[in-house]
Amino acid sequence: MPAASSGEFGADNLLQGNARYQKIRDLNKGAFGFVVLALDRQTGEQVALKFIERGPENITKYVEREIINHMKLRHPHIIALREVFLTPTHLVLSMEYAAGGDLFRFVASRRGLSEPEARWFFQQLIIAVDYCHRMGVTSRDIKMENALLDGSDRPLIKLADFGFSKDSNAHSAPTSRVGTPAYLAPEVVSNQPGRVYDGQKADIWSCGVLLYAMVTDCYPFSRIGDNFLKPNQKLNAMLQRILRADYTFPDGKQLSEKIRDLISRMLVLDPSLRCSLKDIMTHPWFLEGLNSGALQFNDSIVEESKANQPPAEVLDEVRQIVQQASTEEQPGGDISWLASGKDAEPAADPGGAGAGSSLDDLVRTAAEEADSWDWDR
Repeated sequence: MPAASSGEFGADNLLQGNARYQKIRDLNKGAFGFVVLALDRQTGEQVALKFIERGPENITKYVEREIINHMKLRHPHIIALREVFLTPTHLVLSMEYAAGGDLFRFVASRRGLSEPEARWFFQQLIIAVDYCHRMGVTSRDIKMENALLDGSDRPLIKLADFGFSKDSNAHSAPTSRVGTPAYLAPEVVSNQPGRVYDGQKADIWSCGVLLYAMVTDCYPFSRIGDNFLKPNQKLNAMLQRILRADYTFPDGKQLSEKIRDLISRMLVLDPSLRCSLKDIMTHPWFLEGLNSGALQFNDSIVEESKANQPPAEVLDEVRQIVQQASTEEQPGGDISWLASGKDAEPAADPGGAGAGSSLDDLVRTAAEEADSWDWDR
């Protein structure tokens, strides 16, 4: 989808008088709010500003979790969160701008990817998910739309959107049925209120759906005939197939036995029998063309991230900003939390080149879109 024309989302007035940010153009709009591209006058960089309207209906527990969990994650394959601030009408998140759009549009424009292309993106995705899990954070909404691309000739993935994330170090175990229908794990679909499921294994299922979709240009649990059904019937048909792990590989797609094997190990009905991230990262298909150093890529990043987490007083300050955002429109100027000093610095990579480098330095070779929601809200 092309970027919206300037002024469509109304952010021009919302940034009027803001000393730091100048709007460039609109980027995207969804149920959460809208995103615009802006110039950060202090750094000269382009950033993505996510606007969420103030008030208790929009500023939920997930917004606070999104911000707090995102603040803890500093990795070259995760979109950087730079600042959180309030305007009289909106809570605004200032984030790293990914000029290449998202993986969904990239895959759709090519009507599916070859296995080498898909492997390039999947390796980066798994490295990012491994980092999140080692930091205690599960996404619960992994999908192609949340895998942003940096705009380089050989695009690099930047994992985004932690609105449904959980931190095992700070939150209770996952129980809510949240996420995007096509990517939901069966244990999430069938979960009953108060029952716990393994968020990491649910993320692995979603990664399996994403890999399948990249190489087939369709979702594993959708069928062409579903298009003739009413929306609720269509959704129910897909969810019933998820609950049975009922999928096949398209006859017209020439897929290697290795990728079929990897996907079949990820899309396993029983979470206890589903493969782990370690299993994925040692699978022959995943390892093809991957420098062995990539398997230790996250070690020093995780160590440094854990040693340099945001101080408690900073987290409290952000919680206060979010709490204030849950109130209705307020008069007055902006207030903000700004990533600054030591806490703003990304973790270093194993090679010492800094977090501006990526998995690219260690690698030498080369549908239907659905919204995320919380069913239990």
